[in-house]
Amino acid sequence: MFIGFSEAELFLRNCQDAVIITHRNPDGDCIGAGFAMKDILAQMGIRSRVVCHDAFPARYDFLTKDGAGEEFEPKTIIAVDIADETLMGDYKNIYGGKVQLCIDHHISNNNYAENTILRADATAACEIIYDLAKYMGVKITKHCATCLYTGIATDSGCFKYDCTTPRAHEIAAEMMRSYDINFARINRYMFDVKSMGRLKLEAKVNELMEYCLGGKLAIAAVTQDMMKDMSVSMEELEGFAPLTIQLENTEVGILMREREDGVYKCSFRSANDVNVSAICQSIGGGGHAKAAGCTISGPLEEAKEQLIEAVRKALGE
Repeated sequence: MFIGFSEAELFLRNCQDAVIITHRNPDGDCIGAGFAMKDILAQMGIRSRVVCHDAFPARYDFLTKDGAGEEFEPKTIIAVDIADETLMGDYKNIYGGKVQLCIDHHISNNNYAENTILRADATAACEIIYDLAKYMGVKITKHCATCLYTGIATDSGCFKYDCTTPRAHEIAAEMMRSYDINFARINRYMFDVKSMGRLKLEAKVNELMEYCLGGKLAIAAVTQDMMKDMSVSMEELEGFAPLTIQLENTEVGILMREREDGVYKCSFRSANDVNVSAICQSIGGGGHAKAAGCTISGPLEEAKEQLIEAVRKALGE
């Protein structure tokens, strides 16, 4: 059931011992949203912990260093930035069908939770959580402000993606004005600082990029062998997807990342008007119109052909 802030406030003020689930392969928005919600609940005297199928990347230590929360038997299950229960990874086996509140901004959200706040026009889940906290009159701490800014900055590509709303800029300005967050340091570590392995892998990805459908589609695959050869972890590949739409006239870009189980995590990007969320939904994924994703099983060349065919249909080629 889709609900508004008034129903969400009533739910949150009466909840206890909450587990906050973030999606597998965590990014800045789901981590920021999870830990911001933890801070907000703490201000209300409610204990909580943040969980994720995968370890939180080390570059987000400034958000997670104080810990994800103590262990307890949960009475409340909350999901943030998760459009589908499959994105919970192993936690689907534990909490599938039990989520009581979902806070999300993906148009592909399939309404799996008992209650869902869905604002598909929001830049990030963190934008919604900020507005919810202000609606409830809950104090926002400096750490919470840092979480919220990080989520909005990362999901907006440092405020350059089409999904960036005026509200995102307003919230970012408020975080800078009222909480004196170190926004320059956050942006440097989120967007500019890279390991030597990642720099080499970026060059390799550009070298291996394939251009199909008359150059309208760019597709690149990063295999486990490539990551091992360059000592790059899966977490360091966050932010690679925009490389696929750098070439002029490219309409759709796909970055394929091989997981340890041999399944490929595919990130789609749209340069202009192609709705990649619709493409991803046709093969079991989803997301936003300009940025979406899915998973697909190998072998690599067969998986690649399936993706190319899905884009071909969408482009009417």
